Amino acid sequence: MAGFTVWDYVIFAAMLLVSAVIGVYYAFVGEGQKTSKDFLMGGRSMSALPVALSLTASFMSAVTVLGTPAEIYRYGAVFCIFAITYALVVLCSAEIFLPVFYRLGITSTYEFFVPNASFTLVPFSSFLVTGFDLWGAVVATGVVCTFYCTLGGLKAVVWTDVFQVGIMVAGFSAVIIRAAVVQEGIGRIVNDSYYGGRLNFWDFDPNPLQRHTFWTIVIGGTFTWTGIYGVNQSQVQRYIACKSRFHAKMSLYVNLVGLWVILACAALCGLALYSIYKDCDPWTSKQVSAFDQLMPYLVLDILHDFPGVPGLFVASAYSGTLSTVSSSINALAAVTVEDLIRPYFRSLSEKKLSWISMGMSMSGKYLSTFAALSIFGMVGGPLLGLFALGILCSFANGIGAFVGLVSGFAISLWVGIGSQIYPPLPERTKPLPLSTIGCNISSGNLTATENPLTTVFSTPSAERPALADNWYSLSYLYFSTVGTLITVAVGIIISLLTGTSSRAVIECILDCLQTKMSKELSYPQEISMGAEGLRVVPEHGKNPKQGGTPMLLENKSSFTSSEFRALKGFCLHLYSACFSPHSHA
Repeated sequence: MAGFTVWDYVIFAAMLLVSAVIGVYYAFVGEGQKTSKDFLMGGRSMSALPVALSLTASFMSAVTVLGTPAEIYRYGAVFCIFAITYALVVLCSAEIFLPVFYRLGITSTYEFFVPNASFTLVPFSSFLVTGFDLWGAVVATGVVCTFYCTLGGLKAVVWTDVFQVGIMVAGFSAVIIRAAVVQEGIGRIVNDSYYGGRLNFWDFDPNPLQRHTFWTIVIGGTFTWTGIYGVNQSQVQRYIACKSRFHAKMSLYVNLVGLWVILACAALCGLALYSIYKDCDPWTSKQVSAFDQLMPYLVLDILHDFPGVPGLFVASAYSGTLSTVSSSINALAAVTVEDLIRPYFRSLSEKKLSWISMGMSMSGKYLSTFAALSIFGMVGGPLLGLFALGILCSFANGIGAFVGLVSGFAISLWVGIGSQIYPPLPERTKPLPLSTIGCNISSGNLTATENPLTTVFSTPSAERPALADNWYSLSYLYFSTVGTLITVAVGIIISLLTGTSSRAVIECILDCLQTKMSKELSYPQEISMGAEGLRVVPEHGKNPKQGGTPMLLENKSSFTSSEFRALKGFCLHLYSACFSPHSHA
C-alpha cells in the first residue's frame, strides 16, 4: 500500500502554517492583547457564527475523526442516537446554565461560587478541571497549537477552530465521495450495512449494563455532555465571550447543526468502512494493530491515486486535535489567572495579567500529559452536580457542596477504575461479527468469522469478583450520571443537616415557582389575549435594560411580581407561625 507523497506533506504543512498565521494576526491586529479580558475572552465582542463553529470544532477531536467511524464499524449505527443527545445537551446548556454565567459576566466558570460566601470551592474545583481528551493531550506538545494560543488568545483560538472545522468536513467529504465511487453508490454502502446488521439504530433495551442502547445514549450521554457544554470552562468560555446573550444562545443552537453534520459524516465513513471491508476485516487479518487505525488504512487504500488527499485527511484528524487542545490550553489559562492569581495578587495590572495568561498558555503545553491521566467521564459528572446544586438549590451550603462533590467523585472513580480493571464481557458491549472470508492470506489460526473482543478481554471468570458483572459493567455513559446524582443528593442532605432550615427550602421552592410563572418580555410591549390586554411596564420606574425587572399589569390570569412577593411573604409568615418555637409557648 502506498504511503504519503510530497503533496500530502505540503497539504498538512499548509494547515499548520495557516493556524500559526491566524495566531500572529490576532496578536498584533488593532490594539493586540493588552488586557487579560482581551486575551481570555476576546474582549467579549465575538459573534454567534464563529463561536458556534468553534464550539463544534472543540467538541470534536481526533477521536471523532478516527474513533467514531471505527465505533460504527464494530458496533453499528446505534451511535447515531447521539443526535438526540446533542439536542438535549444544547437545550439544557442554553436555557439553564448560559443565562447564569452570562449574567454574572465571569471569565472562569468557578467564579460562580465566589459571590456566595457559604459556597466557596473555587480552588478545589479548579484542580478537577482538565478538559483534555486522551488523544488530544498526547499531541498537545505540538508547537503550532501552543504558538497560536499563546500569541492570539481566544480570538485566535476561535478563528483557527473555524478554519479547522472546515478542514475536518473536507477530509470526511473526500473519504465519503471516494468510497461511494468505489462501491458504486451510497445505496450499496447502505445495503451492505443493512444486511451486515450495522443499521441497528433502535435498541430500547433498558439494561444500564449494556454499553450502547437508546437509553444509555440519551440519558447517560445527556449528563456526560452537559458536563462539557454546560459547565466545562473550555466551552463556557466561548459562548460567554459573545457580545450579547442572544449571540451566545444562537452560538449554541447553530453549533447543534454543526454537531449533526460532523456526526453524519463520521457515521457515513463508518458504514463505508464496513461496506468495503465486510469480507476482509483489516484488524482480524492483522493488517492493522488497532481499530483507530482503520480510517487511515482506508484512506491510503482508496485515495492513494490522488496526491494530497491523504494529507488532507490527516490534516482533518490533526485539526480535531488542535481545536480540542487549544480550547483546553486557553481554558487552563483562564481558570488559573482568574481563580488562583487575580484573587491573591490584586495589585497586578491588566497588562501583567495578560502576559501571565500567555505564559500559562505556554506552560499548558507541558502540563497536558499529566492532565490526560484523568478521564472526563469520572470527574465531569460530580462537577456538573456541583454547579446544578449551586444554581438550582439556593439553600445548599459549602459543607453540603464539598461533601457532595467528594462523594460523587469517589463513587465515579470507583465504578470507572473498576470498569478498567474488569472490562465488561462481550455480551455487554455487543460487538458485531467481522469476517475474513475474502482475505487473500493464509494463516493457520485465523477463522473465517471472528469476534474481536473474545480475545481482547480474556480475564477468566473465576478471577472476576461479583461486582465485575454488575456494578463495574455499568455503561461508561452512566459514569457522569451517577456522579451528578450522588453529588446533588448528598449535597442537599448534608446542607439540610448542617444549618439550612426548612424556611430556606420553602424560599427556594417559591423562588423557582415565581421564575417558572413569570415571562421575560422586552420593554415596552403590549400583548393581546382575547378580550384581555397586557402591558409590560418597568418596575420601580426603571427600564429593564437599565436594571429594572419587567412586570405584568392588569393580567387576571397570572400573578404580578408584587402579588407573588405578597404570596411568598404570606407562606413564610404562615410557616413561622406554625413551626416557630415561640408559637407553641
